[in-house]
Amino acid sequence: MSVEVTPPSGAVTPLPASPLTLPGQGWGVVLLLVGFFCLYGPTYAHLAVSTWATDEQGHGPLIVAASAWLLWTARGEIFAGPARPALGVGFGLLAFGLLCFMVGRSQSVIELEAGSQVIVLASGLLILHGWGALKRAWFPILFLLFSVPLPGALVQAITMPLKHAVSVVAEKVLYLAGYPIGRSGVMLVIGPYQLLVADACSGLNSLFTLEALGLLYMKVMRYQSKARNVLLAVMIVPISFVSNVARVLVLVLITYHLGDEAGQGFAHGFAGMVLFAIALVLTFLFDRLLAARFDRDGGARAEVR
Repeated sequence: MSVEVTPPSGAVTPLPASPLTLPGQGWGVVLLLVGFFCLYGPTYAHLAVSTWATDEQGHGPLIVAASAWLLWTARGEIFAGPARPALGVGFGLLAFGLLCFMVGRSQSVIELEAGSQVIVLASGLLILHGWGALKRAWFPILFLLFSVPLPGALVQAITMPLKHAVSVVAEKVLYLAGYPIGRSGVMLVIGPYQLLVADACSGLNSLFTLEALGLLYMKVMRYQSKARNVLLAVMIVPISFVSNVARVLVLVLITYHLGDEAGQGFAHGFAGMVLFAIALVLTFLFDRLLAARFDRDGGARAEVR
C-alpha cells in the first residue's frame, strides 16, 4: 500500500533547479565573469584575427569554449560545501595576474597577456570560495593554457628537429615502397618534384592540439586510474608524430601522382584532415588496449554525477 504525503498548509514545495542556476555566491560569480570578459575580451578579439586565424593555432577558440563548458557544467560541484575564502592568497594572486596582464598588454607579449587569465581565474575562485573550489576546478582552468600561443623561442628550438625527423621517416617509408625519392635536409625530391617540409609539417602544433584533445577526452571519460591517464597522455606524443608523417606522405604521393598544383591545392587541407583522423583512431585504439588491462581490474571510470 502506498502512502501519499501531503505537505502541510502553507508549506512551499521547492522547484527543480534551473539549468541556469548559479551557486550560492551568485552575485560574486556574476561579477567575476563580467570582470573577466571585460578584461580579456580585447585579448580574445586580438587572438581571433591573429594567432587563432592561422592553421597552426586555430584550436584556440575550441579550447576556450571547452573550458567554459567544463566550468559551467561543474559549477555546483565547484562551489559545493561551505565557503572558506582565502582572501590573502587570493588577492595576492590576483595582483600578480593583473601585473602579468598589464606587462603583456603594454609590451605586446601575447603569451604573457593570454596566460595571465589562468592566474586571474584561480585567484577569483580563491576569493569567492577558497581552496576547495580551486581544487575542484583545476582542470578546466589549466586547460586554458592550450589556448595560449606557443612562445616563439620554443617553437624555433623544437620545430627544426621535428621537421628533420619527419623528413627522414617519410623518405625511408617511400624508398621502401619503391618510389624514386631522395632527401637533402628537409627537402624531399621525388621524380621531377621538390617538396620542402615546412614548419607547419613539423608536427609541433598538431602535437599541442592533439594533447589538448587527449586530456579533454580523459576528463570527459572520468578515468580514475592515474597510470591509465598518464599512459594515454604520453602515447599521444608518438601518435602525433606518426600522424604527421602520414600527412607528409599523403602530400608527397598526391604531388607525385597528380602534379604540383594538386599537391598545393585542396590536398593541403585534405592532408590535415587525414592527420587528425589517423591520430583520433590511433588514440581510440590505444585506449581500447588500455581498457583491456585497466577495466579488468575494476572501476574504469567514475560515475557521472
